[in-house]
This record gives sequence, C-alpha cells and structure tokens, in this order.
Amino acid sequence: MPIDPIQLTRQLVDIESTTYHEGRAGAFLHEFLASQRYAVERMPVSQPELALTPGGGTGERFNVYAAMPGVTPDVVLSTHMDTVPPYFGCREDDEYLYGRGTCDAKGIIAAQIAAADRLRDSGVKVGLLFVVGEERDSAGAKVANKSPKGSRFLINGEPTDNRLALASKGALRVELRAKGKMAHSAYPELGESAIDKLLEALRDVQALPLPVEPEIGPSTLNIGLIEGGRAPNVIADKAEAHLLIRLVSPAEETKQAIIKTVGNRADVTFSLELPFVRMRKVANLPTMVAKFTTDIPSLTAWGEPFLLGPGSIHVAHTPNEKISKKELLEAVEMYAQLAQDLVRG
Repeated sequence: MPIDPIQLTRQLVDIESTTYHEGRAGAFLHEFLASQRYAVERMPVSQPELALTPGGGTGERFNVYAAMPGVTPDVVLSTHMDTVPPYFGCREDDEYLYGRGTCDAKGIIAAQIAAADRLRDSGVKVGLLFVVGEERDSAGAKVANKSPKGSRFLINGEPTDNRLALASKGALRVELRAKGKMAHSAYPELGESAIDKLLEALRDVQALPLPVEPEIGPSTLNIGLIEGGRAPNVIADKAEAHLLIRLVSPAEETKQAIIKTVGNRADVTFSLELPFVRMRKVANLPTMVAKFTTDIPSLTAWGEPFLLGPGSIHVAHTPNEKISKKELLEAVEMYAQLAQDLVRG
C-alpha cells in the first residue's frame, strides 16, 4: 500500500522533537522504516554541555539511516528531524497542515519517504538519512559524514517552495561573553557592568560592514539571544549574547573584524561555521537562491548535493508554520523525478 505523506506528516508533527530532544521522533522513524522492509541504522549523536547550551537536553539522540538490505545507494534523500521551539501539534483544514515542523522539515521527511518508496519499486538504489541538530549546530550531519554509504548524489530537503536551489548561504554562530564586577546599583562606581560592556560591543558589531555577493545577496546578522545580570539592583557581573551571521563569502574576514571590534569588552567564541554553497541546475526544474543555511556543508561525503523541498521558509520558525497538502504531494513526484534524472544520467 502506498505511503500517505499527509498522514505521515501529521504523525511526525505530533511528536515533539525540538533540537536536543529528538529521541522520540527518531524512534518513531526507526520503527516505521523497519516496517517498510528497510534495514535501519541508528547513528548516536552526543548531547552538548548542558550549562553552555540554551534549551539543551540529556536524552538519547541519534540519526536514522535506512536502505534496502545489502544495497549501496546511488542517491540519498536527507533532511532533519529537529525543529525550533516552541512546540505545537498538528491541525489542518482542507488546504493546509499547520504545526511545528510541517514545512521545516517533517513534511519533507514524509515526502522523501514516499518518494523513496516509489524509487525502490522502479529499481533505483535509494537511501534515507534523517539527522538531528540541524537547527543549531549540524551535529547530526557531522556525525553522519564520518560514515558515508557510498552514494553519488545527496538530495537535501528544506523549504524551497519546490524549487531547486542554485546556492545557499553559510552560517557563522558567534557567542560574546562579557565579565564584570557585582556591586550595589546605588554605587555603580564600585562595580563594572558586564551588560554595559556587552551592549556597547553589540552596537559596534551591528555597525560592521558585512560582505555582499551579487548573485546571492548580502551577509546578514541577527542577535538571537541575550542573557545576563542578577537583579535590577545589582551591577551585572556577567552577560552573554548569541549571534548568527548568514555568510556569502569565506568566514575568516568577518571573524577577524568581529574580534577586533569587540576587543577586550567580551570573550568571542565561534561555535559554528558553515560555508555558503553553490549547486547546479537540473533539467527544467524551477530554481531559487536560499538565504538560509542547510546541513549540506556538513554532508560532503554523501555525494554531489542538491537542495529541494516543499513549503515556504517564510513561515518556518513562526507561529504560523504550515504546508500545503497539494505542494506536499507534488514534492513526492519532484523528489522521485530528480533522483531518477540524476541516477540515470
């Protein structure tokens, strides 16, 4: 019986799997794929240090890889199991499925599984790789890259409105940690505010001119998290900020500019660096340029990369995340056709 990607999306969305908490989704996929006659492998992925990881977890997490027993795949369909917080379950109307992960990327998981079902029935040697940690640090992809399965092509799934990406931006995650000296807020001269130092450094970093690539667009910077201080009546002895820069050029120039700008006001850590990627056009598929980052730079051992998926990135990471049922079904056809075009030449 053919796999229903709409029903499978509902089931996946109703499993909470924000980053670092993907274990239940992985277990569901393992069981589901095994029931479809795949040989299924779990690739353990370690948890990061809890004290340094906002939203971190302690539970088991692992990638899921599946292929027919004894088959070395020519093409692997891949995306991620984790979602951004906050979690909310699935609801629907006649046109859309709504909920966390519907387009980023559980609907894509369902479409890829349905496409793989068709591909193996047509004789294409296909594999499936679903990873953890894409939304934070690509930890799952980095683990998977140590154990490639011999594939020639990797079709990665992210919301591209069912258009084939010709390029995607990279990512540079920056953490600034300022130190100060506590004092009573009535006597600020007796202390040193870490928050003041951090805010000054952030203002200067925001003012930095960042590289621009004409075919891709400008680098962009987002301050996504700020924490610090003890209480309103205490001079703050610590403060930190987490930034994400979308790269369109090699990272080194930007890294050195940030270090120089921040100076001695805060310690600078670069916790993630993924380069921007260019990809090729295939057949007459519609194309786009992705302003976001994917796991592709961390999956270099899995074959020539392609990026394609249903859904709009504009609603991903929002309270209105959704995916069109029509587009989800179209994605199954597009994944199958792209894989066949690549494998058959």
